[in-house]
Amino acid sequence: MIASASTTPVHAMPPAPVPWSASVLTLFPQMFPGPLGQSLAGRALDAGTWRLDTQDIRAAATDRHRTVDDTPFGGGPGMVMRADIVHAAIAAAYDLPAEAEPPATPARPLLFLSPRGRALTQARVRALAQGPGVVLLCGRYEGIDQRVIDLWRAEEVSVGDYVLSGGEPAALVLLDACVRLLPGVMGAEGSAIEESFSAGLLEYPHFTRPAEWRGRAVPEVLLSGNHARIAAWRRAEAERITREQRPDLWAAHAAATARA
Repeated sequence: MIASASTTPVHAMPPAPVPWSASVLTLFPQMFPGPLGQSLAGRALDAGTWRLDTQDIRAAATDRHRTVDDTPFGGGPGMVMRADIVHAAIAAAYDLPAEAEPPATPARPLLFLSPRGRALTQARVRALAQGPGVVLLCGRYEGIDQRVIDLWRAEEVSVGDYVLSGGEPAALVLLDACVRLLPGVMGAEGSAIEESFSAGLLEYPHFTRPAEWRGRAVPEVLLSGNHARIAAWRRAEAERITREQRPDLWAAHAAATARA
């Protein structure tokens, strides 16, 4: 007897979730994952919560010396990374041929780490962490030919009002800030809600055992068990610290509060 085929419908397995993905374009791929391979980010990377790939910009060079830079038009010190080489590297990160035109709205935003960019904020980090990932362009030397930045409509991002030797350290900062917000990366999800910048204020002070150390006691209110008093104290401390240490943030917070 020949067994008949089963008529029970076979349901396809749902597709596996696509991990948050970061591509880093750099002349020094060996700098990654660096510290991102440790602690929370490293465990999440091993678990497949996020994905990191690095691309050596020199791989896009066509001469035998793998030249990526040239002297700047108009004179001046230093060298500038060439538009054609950087363009080919960016296109490869988006799985496009070098002769292709950049997409109007790429799935992952292209971010160029630059001291002249807009300051990276917690709000921007949160938005990036909620998306599919990022493509990060790390410059070196005196910078990158402006034409390729304009062609790709790259978003210039700064991690502070200072100059680094290249975009790689800034890329590590941005990635760490994003990865820690991915679902499941931080053990206590509430930590991200109460930390600095999340509500426009700096974070309140923290204390742990022993209750007294070198003549310094933990504030009594934190030992009271009165959650309402503790919340009020923490709020007042956050406001005080912000007002004293970051008057710019305090002014913005006060203005937002007045508009609410």
